[in-house]
Amino acid sequence: MITNLRILACVMFMSLPLLSGAQQVRVLSDVVDFSGKIGSSQRKTILLHNESSQTKTYLLKNIIGGIGSSQKMRLCFGDQCFDPKKDLAKVSVKLAPGEIYTDFYLEFELGIAETVGTFELVFVNADAFRESFLVEGRYEVTGTAKGDFLHKDIKVSEIYPNPSNRVAQLDYTLLNPKVKSKITVTSFIGNPIAEYDLDPTRNSLVINVSEFQPGVYFYTLVVDNKNVVTKKLQVKK
Repeated sequence: MITNLRILACVMFMSLPLLSGAQQVRVLSDVVDFSGKIGSSQRKTILLHNESSQTKTYLLKNIIGGIGSSQKMRLCFGDQCFDPKKDLAKVSVKLAPGEIYTDFYLEFELGIAETVGTFELVFVNADAFRESFLVEGRYEVTGTAKGDFLHKDIKVSEIYPNPSNRVAQLDYTLLNPKVKSKITVTSFIGNPIAEYDLDPTRNSLVINVSEFQPGVYFYTLVVDNKNVVTKKLQVKK
């Protein structure tokens, strides 16, 4: 009996690397956070990385958690959008070998009442259901906006997550598409680190902070070559 248990334990131990390697698509984004005032809508980017050497197609299998009756969510892949409550069977994403997919968005309407909630989107491999990945989200609806900066030509959110160790995101809406706007990042002592133009055809900027050394940085919104607002960004290991 003891011998059989030892054999079973060895088999389970030897199987661990296989199980841990089953997930070949990784979600690079942290938990998607929708926080804002009643009646507002937000759009967030989800980054996916196909770490395998094969083309992968993933289907949306399930939505776990609570999305209130007054909240509405759409999943967009490029220009094609779906309501997951109505179009669950139609939602899929195809990833090339080694691809980092950046055209996956969640659009979220925060609804008509103050509330909080969480949800998970479960995607499974169309050819191997044991392979899956989760997109985790949360929302908080308040009577007032949280973290947005409003300029006459642009509305910009705070960078999130903050602190971050992989990617950080900033959402924006150009109220005047003719202005030239950008985000500059400097070190704690003011040395320039990076600069990103805000594309008028998009509404989010994703920064790969894994290339930065851990520490405190400052990011500045620049509109038509004028510094408008500066805030702090913390990068951790």
